[in-house]
Amino acid sequence: MRAIAELPHPNCKITIFSMNQKFIVKLERGAYEQTYKVSEMDVTDGVNGVFQLLDEEFIAKAISRFDAMDQDFKESYARHEI
Repeated sequence: MRAIAELPHPNCKITIFSMNQKFIVKLERGAYEQTYKVSEMDVTDGVNGVFQLLDEEFIAKAISRFDAMDQDFKESYARHEI
């Protein structure tokens, strides 16, 4: 797997990888990650086609999902108090 692009964003790190005829989009914020796999055959214009998929609405929902992931983890931690 090799990194082929990064998309700057103030609220999360976005990296695009290439592996086995797939683009892997990885979003990171703090201790949390989200990954999405897209077949190279499903997008036109290569990595630029992936950039088009990562519009502000998608990124806003991903950031909201990070908030939900954090809340879920905190609630689980509180239940078990490790």
